[in-house]
Amino acid sequence: MNKINQNKINRLLSVAPMMDWTDQHCRYFHRLLAPSALLYTEMVTTGAIIHGDIDRYLAYNAEEHPLALQLGGSDPKDLSICARFAEERGYDEVNLNVGCPSDRVQKGRFGACLMLEPALVKDCLSAMLDAVDIPVTIKTRLGVDDHYSYAYMSDFVGSVAESGCSVFIMHARKAVLAGLSPKQNRDVPPLHHDWVYRLKEQMPQLEIIINGGIDSLESAQAQLQYVDGVMLGRAAYHTPWVLAECQQVLLDQDSAVDREFIIEQMSEYIQTQVRNGVAVKHISRHVLGLFQGMPGARAWRRYLSENAWRNDDNTELLLQARAAMQ
Repeated sequence: MNKINQNKINRLLSVAPMMDWTDQHCRYFHRLLAPSALLYTEMVTTGAIIHGDIDRYLAYNAEEHPLALQLGGSDPKDLSICARFAEERGYDEVNLNVGCPSDRVQKGRFGACLMLEPALVKDCLSAMLDAVDIPVTIKTRLGVDDHYSYAYMSDFVGSVAESGCSVFIMHARKAVLAGLSPKQNRDVPPLHHDWVYRLKEQMPQLEIIINGGIDSLESAQAQLQYVDGVMLGRAAYHTPWVLAECQQVLLDQDSAVDREFIIEQMSEYIQTQVRNGVAVKHISRHVLGLFQGMPGARAWRRYLSENAWRNDDNTELLLQARAAMQ
C-alpha cells in the first residue's frame, strides 16, 4: 500500500500523455496556459529508462510541476525500479499505461492489451506502490476487442483496485487491438461517458478522472457533475487556449493570461533552449494552435510552418509570426 494520501494532487484538470506531442517543450507551454493543471509526460517504457539514456527520458523543466511520469511496461520489478527513479527525479506522480493500442506496444505486452490480464496489472501496481511514496495511478480504457461490457470494465477496475491504487483515469472508449490504427482508436470506438459516471457511482471511494471527447470548457464542466476530474487530450494540443479557459473557470479566477504574455514567455523560453542547443522548430511546433479560431490564426500557423525550419537559432520566430498576423 502507498504510504501517503494518493489524493493530495489536484486532478480536477489534467492534460493527457500524448506520444510525440507532450514533450517537455509542449508541457512548458501548457503550464503557462494552466498553472494548476496536472501535466503528464509521453509514455516512457521501462526498458528505455533501465537500459537507455535515463537523463534524456526523465528530463523536464522545473516549472512543469505538478508533473506525472507515465510508464509503459508489464514487469512488476521493472516498473518498481522505474517508479523509484521517478520519485528520485522529483516527479509528483507515476502512472501506468493500460490504454495504448499500438502494435509496437502490444508486442511488448503492455498498454491496452493488459486489460486482458487484470491479475498482472494488480501485481504491477502493487509493486509500484510498495516502491514509492508518491501517488501511483492507472490510465486505462473501457475494454479490449470483444472483452467489452460495463461488467467487464467494472470487474477489471475492482480487481486492480485491490492493489491499493485508488486513482483511475478512464479513457471512455474501448481499444481495438487488430484492425484499427492508434489514430483510429481515438475516434472510431464509440464514447461511453455514461459507463464512467456509473463506475464512479458504483465505486465512490475511487478517484475517477474521465478522458475522451472533452473539447471545451463547457464539456469539461458537464463531465465534472459526475466524476472527480477531466483530462483533455487532443483539444489541449490543437486548441490550447481551452486550457487557459478551464484554468480560470475551474481552478483560479485570478489566473487570466493573454496570448501576448504567452508569446513573450515562450520567446524567452526559446532563447534559453537555443543556448542549450535545441532547434527552434522543436518548440514552435507546439504553439501552432495558439490563435485557433481567431482572426489571423492561419497567418500565424503559416509563418511558423514555413519559417521554423529555416534557422534553428531564430529566437525571434514567435514575434515575427505575431507581426505577420497584422
